[in-house]
Amino acid sequence: MAEPDGSPLLRREFPRFLLLIFLLLPSRGRAGRYDPTWESLDSRPLPPWFDEAKFGIFIHWGVFSVPSFGSEWFWWYWQAEKKEPYVTFMKKNYQPGFTYEDFAPMFTAEFFDANQWADILSASGAKYVVLTSKHHEGFTLWGSKYSWAWNSVDVGPKRDLVEELATSIRKRTSLRFGLYHSLFEWFNPLFRDDYASKFKKQQFPNVKTLPELYEIVNQYQPEILWSDGDGNAPDTYWNSTAFLAWLYNESPVQKTVVTNDRWGTGTICKHGGFFTCADRYSPKHLLSHKWEDCMTIDKKSWGYRRDAQLSDYLTVEELIQQLVETVACGGNLLVNIGPTHDGRIPIIFEERLKQMGTWLALNGEAIFNTTPWRAQNDSITSGVWYTFKPKENILYAIFLKWPSSGTLSLGEPKAVLEKTKVKLIGYEESLPWISMGEKGMMVAAPLLPFNKYPYQWAWTLQLTNVQ
Repeated sequence: MAEPDGSPLLRREFPRFLLLIFLLLPSRGRAGRYDPTWESLDSRPLPPWFDEAKFGIFIHWGVFSVPSFGSEWFWWYWQAEKKEPYVTFMKKNYQPGFTYEDFAPMFTAEFFDANQWADILSASGAKYVVLTSKHHEGFTLWGSKYSWAWNSVDVGPKRDLVEELATSIRKRTSLRFGLYHSLFEWFNPLFRDDYASKFKKQQFPNVKTLPELYEIVNQYQPEILWSDGDGNAPDTYWNSTAFLAWLYNESPVQKTVVTNDRWGTGTICKHGGFFTCADRYSPKHLLSHKWEDCMTIDKKSWGYRRDAQLSDYLTVEELIQQLVETVACGGNLLVNIGPTHDGRIPIIFEERLKQMGTWLALNGEAIFNTTPWRAQNDSITSGVWYTFKPKENILYAIFLKWPSSGTLSLGEPKAVLEKTKVKLIGYEESLPWISMGEKGMMVAAPLLPFNKYPYQWAWTLQLTNVQ
């Protein structure tokens, strides 16, 4: 029976009623809060640090690093697709009855030194790092309460690898720390059962994916949350918008965290903090939304491969070209490396990262904290890309090939007589130039040992007072 107005029950419950009404108000009625809808979540401004950073390092590491053959999708290709040469590889090298789970104790990480990793990553000149906390195989690199006996604390290294790297990164470097996390798991029986029901059931996200996401955010406070692997399920199955609303409203990283666009089928390149659109995405033109090119030094795999050939690895020239093109078009570059099962960053990856750092130590002003210019690349000379610093009114022209003629023609910038100045970064003297009117300008290149440090791989002109 209802109690009359003014009763103790009504007085006691009225504050809760008001709170409920407040929580149901739309986000625009509650300053700084976001509703669990894409319209509301997509209205959140991207924290400025991400656009300023431009360059990050991706790390794919897990049980797949043990067979280290073919691809990080080894388990799927071997067991689900029964694809050659994976089946033959297992028949030749492992006893009958060997399972993928048997690889886990071999994921030992005995040479993993988080401080050494942090130093190598910092030497690359990158501004952030993203570690795979869990790939599609389901093995977590931390002691997850929701991945019993299939994590790096219970099996293999017997160590919390996420915690070790996060601690070293934050103590020894200025890099932002981020985590990759796969929504689905290939062979998890709960996911397979949900899949068979055409996702009418939601067992897997409720008992596995979402609890893991809350766990890693609260425990490690990543400033990049890089979601992947939707398993052909929509974002409503994953309850992605509710999680992201919590991430943006309540989490310990609510003010600084950035997220990508892989939160269920139909969200990629459409919803999220920044767009990835596809692996190795390189549009070579300006996009209206912040984006990232996630790509690999090993052209054929994200994980470490023992069978890789030298020609499979991108050269430093190719990496710098990709960085320059990406930044000129408004994107960030996320360069992937694959460590070994015992915790080493292979020498070729270390070399490439340090070469990038060497180049950025000289030319970084043309990369970091820049914005796209009105033209992304030159209309006359190929291999010339532009970045801009509007506050300083400095235009950077990064050219990927040294002009054999001794002059560099630039069709986009228009010189202002008696005001325009041109400098080669790393070279003290100003460079002579002549105006070509509406056709641009011609710059005389200095006589330099350009194939030696600091003049190597790509070069940057600093232009002031141009139109």
